[in-house]
Amino acid sequence: MNGDPWQTLRRFTDARIALGRTGHALPAAEVLRFQLAHAQARDAVGQPVDFAPLEAGLRGLGYAVTTLHSQAGDRATYLKRPDWGRLLDPSSQRQLAESGAGRSRPEVVWVIGDGLSAFAVERHAVPVMEQAAPRLAAAGIAVHPTVFLARQARVALGDEIGAALNARLVIMLIGERPGLSSPDSLGIYLTFEPRHGRQNAERNCISNVRPAGLSYQQAAVKVTWLAREALRLGLTGVGLKDGSDDLALESQPTPSPALDHQG
Repeated sequence: MNGDPWQTLRRFTDARIALGRTGHALPAAEVLRFQLAHAQARDAVGQPVDFAPLEAGLRGLGYAVTTLHSQAGDRATYLKRPDWGRLLDPSSQRQLAESGAGRSRPEVVWVIGDGLSAFAVERHAVPVMEQAAPRLAAAGIAVHPTVFLARQARVALGDEIGAALNARLVIMLIGERPGLSSPDSLGIYLTFEPRHGRQNAERNCISNVRPAGLSYQQAAVKVTWLAREALRLGLTGVGLKDGSDDLALESQPTPSPALDHQG
């Protein structure tokens, strides 16, 4: 056998395998790569999201934009007090109340929260929505014309926003906790009948949305399928299983016998 058989597997994963060794230690190049990945993960968590380009991109898609804030006043507080990141601050509560939110009932409300990765939100939120918007429209799903940007946000902050708007379904895009090979992973959470106190088991999650993970198009297909079924069945979470992959397989053409060279 030629060389380390683990080396061939490196083509298929970003995981740290087949790193080699120098004596009893890792090679210097691998140590430096680890330190870089660790620094990128820390930056993803600590760096504030630049919402200005995000807002411009959303307006380019035809959305109005409103920025809200959780009760976590700064990043350090946000990391120490996750519970405060799940609640709107008084100013944002008043902002929603004074806007007349909740007078009509939208089917779907989009919320984009910074979460634990600034990179994820800045890089992937607009491309995902660009793919998802026409699919939701084609499915006949009415979407609120305003996208709500949330600073220092945890996933459950979308519940309070959705409840204030009297929405049937909230779809939240948020930066996921970074890994050492994925500092920019975006998560998408769907919650039917959002309200304070919803549990994670009552949501559906689409994870690892990024070019090196789940593509924007694949994520948009899943969002549309889950949103349509959530509104039809009146639920999200453990009771709603994602069948979009099965649907994609069923839609693939069956090979013609004349072209089947398997014998």
